[in-house]
Amino acid sequence: MRKGKFSVPDRLKSFNYAFNGIRWLLIHEHNSRIHLFAVAAVCLAGYFLKINTVEWLLIALCSGMVISAELFNTVAEQIADFISPGKHQQIKIIKDLAAAGVLVTAITAFIVGSVIFIPKIWELIN
Repeated sequence: MRKGKFSVPDRLKSFNYAFNGIRWLLIHEHNSRIHLFAVAAVCLAGYFLKINTVEWLLIALCSGMVISAELFNTVAEQIADFISPGKHQQIKIIKDLAAAGVLVTAITAFIVGSVIFIPKIWELIN
């Protein structure tokens, strides 16, 4: 841990590092772009279907969870590849577990989205 006084420029630099991480994710990880497209589609659907404040909060929470899970999965993959570039059973298990975390959050987001959007779409149809 660094010792020293609080510095606004240093805190602003930390935001820059975080945005660099998001940029790297979107450039290098195909699935992150799929998730980002899904978030954009859900936001458009939310706008057109006039979802309420609580529904927006749930959509925001689920979207953040999925993108965060994708970031953590990418971290696990990058560390694992750095430590063991070759094939290794334990590394495979680590990567599979990290990918499962993304899948679980994506399924959860899908369920929440279905609960929010299916009744609204059904109402439009009828």
